[in-house]
Amino acid sequence: MRFCSLGSGSGGNATLVEARSGTTSRLLIDCGFSLREFESRLARVGLVSDDLDAVFVTHEHGDHVGCALALARRHGLPLWMSRGTWRAIGEPALPGLLQFARDGQAIDVGGLRLMPYTVVHDAHEPLQLRCSDGDRHLGVLTDAGTITPHLLAHLQGCDALLLECNHDAALLAGSSYPAALKARIGGRLGHLSNDTAAQILAACLHGGLKHLVAAHLSERNNTPHLARAALAQVHGGAPEDIVVADPLRGFGWLSLA
Repeated sequence: MRFCSLGSGSGGNATLVEARSGTTSRLLIDCGFSLREFESRLARVGLVSDDLDAVFVTHEHGDHVGCALALARRHGLPLWMSRGTWRAIGEPALPGLLQFARDGQAIDVGGLRLMPYTVVHDAHEPLQLRCSDGDRHLGVLTDAGTITPHLLAHLQGCDALLLECNHDAALLAGSSYPAALKARIGGRLGHLSNDTAAQILAACLHGGLKHLVAAHLSERNNTPHLARAALAQVHGGAPEDIVVADPLRGFGWLSLA
């Protein structure tokens, strides 16, 4: 199994997960770009849209849903999301393509097994994912504002973790954002700070963790240096061992073999 990002941040998010076991299965998690921009970014990792097997949308915010509907319709891709997300985007008709995901209900996409889990965020029934090929496990967590036992349970024992490090609390507090926006980002329904992401890592850290990725960084209220430093205090390795997902370039393929 391997995974990569096509971009991660308020301007758009898309993560690819691939499993190879005789045949190749590829899942796209979120697609928060225009169709043209997405296809351009996909080409950078050597793929085209017809190489995908399914799309999973975590929630309805534009930097995550983006062109997912247009992509699914154009290429006949199964499109998974919660009922709450579907209602929030206007209950679009997607005959033969729309699949509803639920917390704790496993989804099989070829050689990949997905386990959606609920998180606390200002969206209608947001879901994040644990992905596995049967041997290795990837935990994906972005767009959450609060640590819950349920969230931590789904991230235990993962071989790789992609964790939101949206903001540095001090930078957010001192930013020029309106008070209401600061409260929303830093509140229990908002986004994970570097320190909160580090707390999650501390609760899930184990000797088999091969890759750690800091994702969904705010371009104004965080820096790669600060995100790496917060996670490195828990991780125990060098800060440069932690991958940071770039808003424009994402990051290249990381293998769990």
